[in-house]
Amino acid sequence: MRTQDKTLVASIVAAVILTATASAQQAPSPPPITPYGAPLGLEAAKKVMAAAEAEAVKNNWAMAIVILDSTGHMVMLHKLDNTQYGSLMAAEDKAHSAINYRRPSKVFEDLVAQGGMGLRSLALRGASPLEGGIPINVDGKIVGAIGVSGGTSVQDGQVAKAGADAAK
Repeated sequence: MRTQDKTLVASIVAAVILTATASAQQAPSPPPITPYGAPLGLEAAKKVMAAAEAEAVKNNWAMAIVILDSTGHMVMLHKLDNTQYGSLMAAEDKAHSAINYRRPSKVFEDLVAQGGMGLRSLALRGASPLEGGIPINVDGKIVGAIGVSGGTSVQDGQVAKAGADAAK
């Protein structure tokens, strides 16, 4: 056999082995799904809202804050003074994204930022690709969600986290 033929055969064998190895590997298992719990009540929502509002006021940020229960219905909405009107809708969208998809809206923001296949997340109905929506978890179950808008994505996320953490 000529050297070129040996090289070609070796390349084909290597390609077959690599293909077989790659197809034998399984995709990683998805993260466990957090179940929905009983809907967040008004008193618990007030606690979440107070913590989120305190974080926004402490930083002098004009924010809209929306709290939904586990069924996706609004429990509370606050618009701090001087908050732009569009933030009301954006905060609600972020909260709906978090409750409907059981994950922070930042997940979608990160997917879009990656480009490529991550842009497919834009086709998900109701998935807001902006940080600031976080599921509210109590005892391992999603009881609601908080959505915040009015600042930068990072600021919105910070205020939402302060609120969600208050429910624990």
